[in-house]
Amino acid sequence: MDIRQFEDKGLAHYSYAIYSKATNQVVLVDPSRDLTPYLEFTHSKNAAIAGVIITHPHADFVSGHLELHKKHGVAVYCSRLVGASFPYTGFDEGEEIVIGDIVLKALNTPGHSPDSISVVLVHRGHDAAVFTGDTLFIGDCGRPDLREGAGNITAAKEELARQMYYSLREKLMVLPDDVLVFPAHGAGTLCGKSLSDAHSSTIGAERVSNWSVQPMTPETFIEKLLADQPFVPKYFPFDVALNRIGAPNLAEALAGVKRGNTGELEEGVTIIDTRPQEVFKQGHLPHAINLQDGSKFETWLGSIVSPEEPFYLISGNDIHLKHVIGKASKIGYEAFIEAAIVLNDGDVLMPRMSIDDFRKHPENYTIVDVRMPSEVAGRKIFPNAINIPLDQLRERINDIPLDKPVVVHCAGGYRSAAASSIVADKIGNSVPVYDLSEAVNTF
Repeated sequence: MDIRQFEDKGLAHYSYAIYSKATNQVVLVDPSRDLTPYLEFTHSKNAAIAGVIITHPHADFVSGHLELHKKHGVAVYCSRLVGASFPYTGFDEGEEIVIGDIVLKALNTPGHSPDSISVVLVHRGHDAAVFTGDTLFIGDCGRPDLREGAGNITAAKEELARQMYYSLREKLMVLPDDVLVFPAHGAGTLCGKSLSDAHSSTIGAERVSNWSVQPMTPETFIEKLLADQPFVPKYFPFDVALNRIGAPNLAEALAGVKRGNTGELEEGVTIIDTRPQEVFKQGHLPHAINLQDGSKFETWLGSIVSPEEPFYLISGNDIHLKHVIGKASKIGYEAFIEAAIVLNDGDVLMPRMSIDDFRKHPENYTIVDVRMPSEVAGRKIFPNAINIPLDQLRERINDIPLDKPVVVHCAGGYRSAAASSIVADKIGNSVPVYDLSEAVNTF
């Protein structure tokens, strides 16, 4: 037997291949949309993919399960509660998948979503591992507030939090201490709030260290779980719906992205410029948003741009343009790219601020802090700053007074590059708009 973990660092997503040497077959759990790593692993074993298990319709990434079925004839397993519109085999409590000396047993573990399952791997008669999806994480559990208005079954976050309390205690913590825990996400995901950096754990280790399984009343658990959850990106409900019907074949979807040029731009269509901020500030198109390619590009793209909103995607060269199109496809946003464009200049410049003047006279500026409220609560860098989180900025631009020059900051410079370009576009030439960028680290 071999269990291979695959990591998508940008989305903090873990997926798995379970290999049975006895039958030379592989079962996948919660695969990404790009099937290349799984096909390469299967090829390395000279094996066949016997099935793919979806623990629930994920909100933060698009899965490749439908392509596995349509292109490779792989059976898809998920809970009947998903209400999937693709061909699938129901996989709920009491049902099993057998491959050689491996038995995969379904547990219904609602809490993160009403249709969540966990999968216990039994090897030669002994519980060896459990794939917990977004139910049990390392050091945390899944958030319960993503399915109040999405999916086949919706439920109030309070009710899902209560279900999570019992799923953890009655389904997962009854497993032996030496059972390995393999979750669908790690630190950095927005599907939980305090995950460990570890890639795996054991039931025994979580029993000791995970706050969510410690002795407490359901009411205390619900209160703690609902407190201080991170923001919900705009694309999350869209991905839940897309995963329920299954995403289009990736290669065909990417081939359908139109390439264009700046002479074809349609007025009013959002422009996402992924070039480095230093390049963007020296010349960009009017109305462009500087969302640099970075470790969280997908998350911020799906937080700034709404599903179904067309946008132009800009990069500095063809190779990088292909790269960011691929990143957009991980959340299903390739479908909204009006055109992908290579650009190396532009007529609009971002002014550079005098850090010395700002340091001496911060009262002469309107300061906009685009960090999350929890970050601001932990440390407010400028006492009089207006807090408008980046994901809300386009909708709340009128909250910014225009009687002084505007300085935008975040925690390290990535978000402020996007935010300052949004503010500069929306308020026009009313007042100068400056990006504090990485200089925020000196305050």
